[in-house]
Amino acid sequence: MLSQAIKNFPKQFSFEPIIENKEGLKSASKFVVAGMGGSNHATDVLKAWKPELDIIVHRDYGLPIANDLKNRFVIACSYSGNTEETIDSFNTAVKNNLSVAVIAKGGKLIDLAKKHIAPYIVLPDTGIQPRSAIGFMFMALLKIMGDEADLKEASRMVEILQPVSTKIPGRELANKLKGYAPVIYASSRNYAVANNWKVKFTENTKIPAFMNVFPELNHHEMNGFDAAKSTRELTAPFHFIFLRDDEDNPRVIKRMAILQKMYTDRELPVEVINLTGQSRLEKIFSSLLLADWTSLALAEIYGIDPEPTPMVEEFKKLIA
Repeated sequence: MLSQAIKNFPKQFSFEPIIENKEGLKSASKFVVAGMGGSNHATDVLKAWKPELDIIVHRDYGLPIANDLKNRFVIACSYSGNTEETIDSFNTAVKNNLSVAVIAKGGKLIDLAKKHIAPYIVLPDTGIQPRSAIGFMFMALLKIMGDEADLKEASRMVEILQPVSTKIPGRELANKLKGYAPVIYASSRNYAVANNWKVKFTENTKIPAFMNVFPELNHHEMNGFDAAKSTRELTAPFHFIFLRDDEDNPRVIKRMAILQKMYTDRELPVEVINLTGQSRLEKIFSSLLLADWTSLALAEIYGIDPEPTPMVEEFKKLIA
């Protein structure tokens, strides 16, 4: 049940990943992390937390075109272990004699890792959806990358995160969003947070949702909401959520405030959500917990089952 998964989320940071076939693990400072959907959200969050890390996030078949690919360590992440594109990424890495590791709860990827004697971490199989397992994936990534200091810091989220504290604010926000398609805006630094918010709505609530980042959106997207009488009905379905972070560039914070007023003057609904917490990591995950509760409450309002993703499953059957 999703509500229980949200309440239990901090416990994921007590996960102590074990690397099998550890002798094949090579020290690296550059990485490619291949994964699709919820299986790669943890990588985005890691980059948002540690932007100095040299990570190429790959969401496709094969591997990215990069001049230094042979100097990068490839990590194939799939919660199920059966993601078609990620399996192809693993096989491409093996074919090209690249160093590769696997993170999955089982499936074909774990079998392939065993076959090729590649390092791998088996994730706990708790029955939750991939999008809800971001803590497990996050800890596994840090372990594979050999970052013990950050792994220790992340483990503190067990005690720090308080999921219940964001439940009521989530329900209040959901009531405001009823009848609208959410549009989430954040700084480019917080791209991962905004994108996760969007995914919570599309997967948990099964509604259209969109995201973009400052300052880029000030150069094109906002023009689409400068509605005339003849286009007013096109802007009516949208409700904006601005994710504000005190640590953002002051110019970005100013841009948010100005655009908020411009949208409000045009009778567009805007909700400003402040990222709060004592650390960057706490800010990120606390915001994602709020997104969880909001999307769950909105699903309840619409009478939607938040757990399954039937359209994804239908597509998988048709493409098989």
